[in-house]
Amino acid sequence: MTVEQTVNALKQAFSSQQLALPGTEAYKTSNDVYLSARQSDYTPAAIFQPKDTKEVAAFLQIIKDNGAQFAIRGAGQQPLEACSNIQDGITLDLGLLTGVELKEGVVSVGAGERWGAVYKAVEAAGLGVGGSRSARGGIGGLCLSGGLSFFSSREGFICDNVVNFEVVLASGDVVQANAQENSSLWKALKGGGNNFGIVTRFDLRTYPQQPFWGGVVFYLASDANYPGQVGALVDEVRKPDASDETHIMVNLGYSAQFGDHMMGLNQVYYTGADASSAYGVKDSETGKISVPPMLKPFTSVKAQVDQLNSLRIMTLMEGATEHAVMASERQRCAYMNCTLRADKAALVAAADIYTKAIEPLKPIDGIVLCLTLQAYPKSLLRKTAELGGNVLGLDAGEPLVTVLLLTYWKNKEDDDQILTVLRSALEAIEKDADGRSQRVPYTYLNYASSFQDPFTSYGEENKSFLQTVSRRYDPERLFQTNVPGGFKLWA
Repeated sequence: MTVEQTVNALKQAFSSQQLALPGTEAYKTSNDVYLSARQSDYTPAAIFQPKDTKEVAAFLQIIKDNGAQFAIRGAGQQPLEACSNIQDGITLDLGLLTGVELKEGVVSVGAGERWGAVYKAVEAAGLGVGGSRSARGGIGGLCLSGGLSFFSSREGFICDNVVNFEVVLASGDVVQANAQENSSLWKALKGGGNNFGIVTRFDLRTYPQQPFWGGVVFYLASDANYPGQVGALVDEVRKPDASDETHIMVNLGYSAQFGDHMMGLNQVYYTGADASSAYGVKDSETGKISVPPMLKPFTSVKAQVDQLNSLRIMTLMEGATEHAVMASERQRCAYMNCTLRADKAALVAAADIYTKAIEPLKPIDGIVLCLTLQAYPKSLLRKTAELGGNVLGLDAGEPLVTVLLLTYWKNKEDDDQILTVLRSALEAIEKDADGRSQRVPYTYLNYASSFQDPFTSYGEENKSFLQTVSRRYDPERLFQTNVPGGFKLWA
């Protein structure tokens, strides 16, 4: 069967308004929505938008009848090349599967929503939910890979907060996957990506949440101040009584808009119920907001760029909007990552390796380079077992730090140089950490690059479990062979 036959079958089965074809304005608009312009390089034979779960099932039948390949797109925010787009196949765009419904202790979210719509709904009810720190982020990429939210230290990974997935299987059957029904599929989806079916709805637990304290602190980074920020991060997550109400990201980066300086960026949050009452008042002399004591090391760093700082009491939507505004869109983009123990020497060494490695990339047009450290405190890791388990393979015995190499740039001709340099830097960081016995063999799927292997990093037992679940729910291996994008279980 040819892809043309697949497109013709889709034309016969669905409204022309649901099918965007090459050469049309609808196609161009739809193919340009990705976070990374590298995904928009791919030109599918058609982009199809189902209106409901039944149409997703009908789409899969057409795919099977014609032996076609396809990609699955929620919001297109995962930067991995071709993970949610495809060359000459069919891109299934879930963007019409919207809807946010609050129930007792749960918010049900259509797979085509963005987190901003979810936050507006829960916030109005005095609630919180574990989701993207960007209001523009999509639902599926995070819920199917792990994911950190503002509340993760207290509430766990985003995937652990999904109490039910509605899934269209390769057979066309629509099933619910939760702790009572299809429980192995429920666990597999919490880190298993696009390997088991098409998730059309996510039901996530909610909890009372008031406005919280947080924002960003920019500073001119140097050997005199950045290592101390890394040390403060390590010290905080290693405290026996570390707060589970904090969320901390320590960034080191370069952008031409700041001149030749390496820039530091701390993103710090305190989500406790007393945030407004205890820390919402500005000092009468300095005019600055009060700071939770455990976060003072990150807000008192020297050489700050005061006009860019934003510490305040904020709603969930305000915090997520701030992140969305800071992110680049429709630029070329690449992520890659590794995981280290919370060890200052290893993390400072990683930053040194990175800083030296990126030097030849600085003249590249439009480049923004960032090394981001995000902690997995023990309080976060303990929630996994409490909330039913996942497949990530992380032990709650000690705090960890994910090391993300995040890069944006303008032109395709720079791809090879940038990706080669960054991969070499990541491999050098891993080698150095191995020599210190500080690397943990875990790769976060949503930040992974195409040369990485997240599922093997989960450990042999978890990877074998994922393969077993795949055989049960996708015996003909549709999502292994006909969905080439993303990471596959037998790659």
